[in-house]
Amino acid sequence: MRDPPRILVVDDNPMNVDILRTRLVSHGYDVVTAGDGEAAIAIARELRPDLILLDVMMPKKDGITVCRELKGDPELPFMPIILVTAKSDTKDVVNGLDAGADEYLTKPIDQPALVARVRSALRLKALHEEVQAQAEDLANWNQTLEQRVADQLAEIGRMARLKQFLAPQIAELVLSAGEDRVLASHRRDVSVVFCDLRGFTAFSEIAEPEEVMTVLREYYASLGTLIRRFEGTVEHFAGDGLLVLFNDPLPCPDPSVRAVRMAVAMRQSIGDLAVKWRKYGHELGFGVGIAYGYATLGCIGFEGRFQYSVTGTVANLAARLCNQAENGQILVDEKVAAAIEVLADTEPVDELALKGLHRPVQAFNVRALRD
Repeated sequence: MRDPPRILVVDDNPMNVDILRTRLVSHGYDVVTAGDGEAAIAIARELRPDLILLDVMMPKKDGITVCRELKGDPELPFMPIILVTAKSDTKDVVNGLDAGADEYLTKPIDQPALVARVRSALRLKALHEEVQAQAEDLANWNQTLEQRVADQLAEIGRMARLKQFLAPQIAELVLSAGEDRVLASHRRDVSVVFCDLRGFTAFSEIAEPEEVMTVLREYYASLGTLIRRFEGTVEHFAGDGLLVLFNDPLPCPDPSVRAVRMAVAMRQSIGDLAVKWRKYGHELGFGVGIAYGYATLGCIGFEGRFQYSVTGTVANLAARLCNQAENGQILVDEKVAAAIEVLADTEPVDELALKGLHRPVQAFNVRALRD
């Protein structure tokens, strides 16, 4: 409501208009006037006053008709209407209230009654605007809340879908930092862990497909728990082969230490499973290769299917070391061995001539972790 409040006085009698204007202006109100019903409707729609003092008996359109039209117009804001009528015209009061009038005054108009009715109607106007503003705020808040809930549910659903194809760390980066950061090719020093089952090819040739799938489900369930515990990132898995990264996409201060700790835990876990598998006639072992060095990382693939990938000698070296590992062995390169020398008991193995590498590689077998 504006300050001072604007009041529209409507009466076909100029003397009554002058009296009402003088009394209201003396109390600080902004007063506009109209001499008939049609003019009152036009001024009300144009100026939208805070209050209307409306005479009942007028030419062209009487006050009851004006009141009904203004109150029935959904485009207009709430404007209190005080109906002004003669004492004897009680039917006018009833008809006016039925038409939507909010208050009434009887003629001749008493000044204290006029001021009291005006103040009461303006308080009603102020309360109505306050309630309307609160309702709008509440509607906006509800809409915002609904949108936030919808956005969060969509993000949760998207995260769940992403985590079925990407490592949790990469899925979270896609959602929080944007896809470009993950897709961009970059160089970083990483520890790469490659592991697979010994004897799996022979086992899969003679076992029933259902048995193979049961073994793989148990195998990956066991490894997955440990990968999450040590916060590794799965680069890919195929058949029984699994490649895990440390220090990318999320950096960590001790990638080789984490990689070895995880590998030792994996060896113990798969060893327990191997005991169970042997009861069913499945002779399976477990080997691991770990290497440390610089690699190129980023997403490769095609529209609709991308995969986070590591490229470089370090990944090939980890895979070749895994191929050379016997059941229960964790073979690491010289850099990893140096990083874990106070953590683990290792033993050197013969220099290995590995496919794709020009020089023999000195490898070490991780026997056990020290207390």
